[in-house]
Amino acid sequence: MSVLAIDAGTTGVTAVVVTPDGRIEATGYQEFRQHFPHPGWVEHSAEEIWQATIEATREVLTKVDQSELTAIGITNQRETIVLWDRETLGSPRRAIVWQDRRTADICERLRADGHEDRVTELTGLRLDPYFSGTKLMWLAEQEPHTWALVESGRYAVGTVDSYLIARMTRGTWHVTDVSNACRTLLFDLEAGDWSEELCGLFGVPRDALPDLVPNWGEVAPSDPKVFLGLELPIAGIAGDQQSALFGQTCFDEGESKCTYGTGSFILTNTGGEVVRSDAGLLSTAAWRSPGGEMTYALEGAIFVTGSAVQWLRDGLQIVGSAAETAAIAATVDDSDGVVFVPALTGLGAPHWDPHARGTILGITRGTTRAHLVRATLEGIAFEVRDVLETLPELTTLRVDGGAAANDFLCQLQADQVDRAVERPEIVETTALGAAFLAGLGTGVWDSTDDLRETWALERRFEPAGDRDALDASYARWRDAVERSKGWAG
Repeated sequence: MSVLAIDAGTTGVTAVVVTPDGRIEATGYQEFRQHFPHPGWVEHSAEEIWQATIEATREVLTKVDQSELTAIGITNQRETIVLWDRETLGSPRRAIVWQDRRTADICERLRADGHEDRVTELTGLRLDPYFSGTKLMWLAEQEPHTWALVESGRYAVGTVDSYLIARMTRGTWHVTDVSNACRTLLFDLEAGDWSEELCGLFGVPRDALPDLVPNWGEVAPSDPKVFLGLELPIAGIAGDQQSALFGQTCFDEGESKCTYGTGSFILTNTGGEVVRSDAGLLSTAAWRSPGGEMTYALEGAIFVTGSAVQWLRDGLQIVGSAAETAAIAATVDDSDGVVFVPALTGLGAPHWDPHARGTILGITRGTTRAHLVRATLEGIAFEVRDVLETLPELTTLRVDGGAAANDFLCQLQADQVDRAVERPEIVETTALGAAFLAGLGTGVWDSTDDLRETWALERRFEPAGDRDALDASYARWRDAVERSKGWAG
């Protein structure tokens, strides 16, 4: 009675098998390439995502009894947009990734034409290159021959979950869920459906978009001929951040989590009503039950956190692995005045400036790699504090994702936000949430109460340190953020 979960992230695909007691029995992982054809552009090969899915799943299947598997759950990077041929399932071009900034001018144009207030009213989002709708508008304008095949019905449009389900079912199913649909700028948040008005604004044919299905419940069987001999119901779907909220068992209104992945994402469950923010947070769908009941969330989206550490490793090559950053940062008492704003792909919440760029200030002859590494970890904690400053009622923060394993970062975070940080025993809660959804949809778990019992605290980090000094360092960070804005404008 175990569940296979596929987590198709931004830099790789993780496959896990989760047992009925909520334990991850086995894991497989496969990275895929990042493509940067122009400054500010980020693309993925859809075929490489699919092959990484196959390889990660193949690896995990060698470690478990396949006869025990009952369902498949899928979670994914959300705003990345994929086109594929409905017949061949080949993709005519690389996917445009959520981090991509190429549509900044389109956003400015739509804003200048007076559309942002209406878009925000309907979607809970804002006009930013982060979201999928402007990516599709860019494709229509810049690649008209490709777009003509979307309009004729030959090419399907979808997020990564839709694409993977199409591949797993040999093109039989074209579906998504509300947590992915609501990130496209084409979804009416309160109506819970695609918006004809928004499809018209962005020039996207409604028929090209996937059908909407609940977040749990059997959707379609995988085809064993194309998916490693597996014929299992795909029974759970959610965008990665909503999946992590579900995996952290934040089922009640007011419960919050922060996922440290490629970026960092803070979500707070707001229950059955759309809550609007005046402080730069997004209103978003969390999940929809098979009975149609909607749960919503407020979200603070930070574009670069874990990928800043990846940049230290792969770009600057001053660390050998992400895991060693804690030890390196701990060799100095502070950053010696160095401040790093990791706006490598612009700034998300609460600033929303696609023209901001990464900024390092305070460098002197005495600056070492340890100071820069520490400033990077501090920058992550500052970014999260920026968002949490808009959520004063928060009492504790549950954290997950790869960087949550970093004790140094978790303590920095607790110190900066002046609240306890709770780390569960399982920090891969994105994949765990997809497994929970699929298992809930197939009877592995009977209720969310059963799921809540599987959550276990691994460590609690209490805030410490000199409050005045911590606030002063945060004020200096905010000054650096202002200097980073508009750089590429």
